[in-house]
Amino acid sequence: MLTIGSVVLGAADPKRAAQFWGRALGYVPRDPQEDDDWIVLVPPDGAPGVQVALDLSKTPLQEHPRVHLDLYAGDAADQAAEVERLLSLGAERVDWDLYPDDPDFVVLADTEGNRFCVIDTSHN
Repeated sequence: MLTIGSVVLGAADPKRAAQFWGRALGYVPRDPQEDDDWIVLVPPDGAPGVQVALDLSKTPLQEHPRVHLDLYAGDAADQAAEVERLLSLGAERVDWDLYPDDPDFVVLADTEGNRFCVIDTSHN
C-alpha cells in the first residue's frame, strides 16, 4: 500500500522557503546538515504528518498551479488569524480570479510564490 511521504515544493531559494514553511507549520529540518538545494521538513518530535520538501527549481511559477497545499483552519476566526500570522511570516495575498461567490478559502503565496490555500473547515 502506498502513502504520501512528502509534498515537494520548488523554490528559487530553498533555505528561505524552509524558514517560512518551518515557522508556518511548526516543522523542523529532518537533517540539520541539509544542503542548499534540497531541504526536508518534518513534524517535530516524531509527530505524525506529511513531510514538506523544498527543492531548488528554476522553472517559472504557474498562475493557476495544478497542485497546491490546503491548510485547514477550524473556523472563520481561526482562518483569519492564521492568514494574518502567515502574512507576518512573509506570505503574500494572491489576487485570485477564480474565487466562487462565497469562498471557504483564502489564496496566499509563500516566499517563493508557491500558491496555497487556508481553508475555513466550518464553512457550509
